[in-house]
Amino acid sequence: MFSHLGKTRTPKHNLGIASLLSFVAGLVNVVGFFAVQKLTTNVTGHFAFFVDEVFKLKFENALHVALFVIFFLFGSFFANFMVEVYSRIRENQIYVLPICTEAFILTIIAFQGNDFIKESPDLIAYCLLFAMGMQNSLVTRISKSVVRTTHLTGLFTDLGIEISQLFFYKDEIHKFKLVRSIKLRLTIIFMFFSGGITGGILFSFFGIKSLILGSVILLSGLFYDFVKIRLLLHKRYR
Repeated sequence: MFSHLGKTRTPKHNLGIASLLSFVAGLVNVVGFFAVQKLTTNVTGHFAFFVDEVFKLKFENALHVALFVIFFLFGSFFANFMVEVYSRIRENQIYVLPICTEAFILTIIAFQGNDFIKESPDLIAYCLLFAMGMQNSLVTRISKSVVRTTHLTGLFTDLGIEISQLFFYKDEIHKFKLVRSIKLRLTIIFMFFSGGITGGILFSFFGIKSLILGSVILLSGLFYDFVKIRLLLHKRYR
């Protein structure tokens, strides 16, 4: 799911990573918003708020909002920087450090979030935007831009394009590729909404501690890949 790169990566691998990470993104999106009333998985809304503050000549507020965008950007930069460094050591494990870092951030926010909400709620938004920037960067790199998991605007655009193309591509090869791509996008959308609904339900009981589920899912994905690789190696060298 994570470890397959290049020619060894199949649509099945992309479907697996899309399901797991889009669920986490949906969970973070809702829990983050309920906790601090800030968007925590994408920057489109923050950019609109930034422009609004600039036009109102409230430059201090504009700079404050710009930090949300910058933290997402920095998360994306940091994840890919780690990937580039680690790819020169062990390419098939470039995903380990970014995923562990994201899981660590979610865990810290889950257990310390209530204190942060009282003292500095924006710190939660900064951390979650950084984590989601990391996730989006990593999954984009691993899947070669096929999968993105933290926001839905582009997904719905691509989905609309591909559904319309079904009316024009008649040969089986093109139709098969389109249906496979549509299935992937619908999976991401469904899992994002599922993560959001789950996050909303859990938040009503556990508050910001609900983020721990996202951390558990990420680490479970790593564990799954580790076990699978070990089993394959065991079979190969028996």
